[in-house]
Amino acid sequence: MPRGLHRYYGAEQLHFITCSCYHRLSFLRAARSRDRILSVLEQTRKRYRFVVVGYVVMPEHIHLLLSEPEVGTPSTVMQVLKQRTARALLPKRKARDPRQSNLFADISEHAPFWQTRFYDFNVRTEKKRVEKLRYMHRNPVERGLVAEPEDWRWSSYRFYHLDEPGPVRVNQGWERISLQPRAA
Repeated sequence: MPRGLHRYYGAEQLHFITCSCYHRLSFLRAARSRDRILSVLEQTRKRYRFVVVGYVVMPEHIHLLLSEPEVGTPSTVMQVLKQRTARALLPKRKARDPRQSNLFADISEHAPFWQTRFYDFNVRTEKKRVEKLRYMHRNPVERGLVAEPEDWRWSSYRFYHLDEPGPVRVNQGWERISLQPRAA
């Protein structure tokens, strides 16, 4: 693990996670790509049994507000989410004759889709949970992608403000999470 990067797991806290596409390229600019990552997120949520409190998918990054999973860690969840999304969205390469491998030595067989790391911030209080949700839901508006948060289909905003279910189950299992202010 790089120096200065510490992940804190095991305290049953929420995790505000930010993950960027490789070199902040807009790999998620197409609606189909954003739909696919949400489909993979829902499959991953079911498999690793964690609570999705909020999410937003932007053209070149994602924000997630998650509980710790019952299976694995948030790092495990992110590894699976990133790998499955990259496999689904990167163009498939044609098989080459192995005798020609030296002709293509400068071409990467697996172009990166995601930055290698992700940012993880522990959310310990209800005030911080609300702050992170508002930040996520306002992100598409701040970036000029839509005029109002409800116009961006790839976030949990519509669940909270319009009581509309989306492609990812939000707050399923929330009762097992308790946010408490840190003791001084």
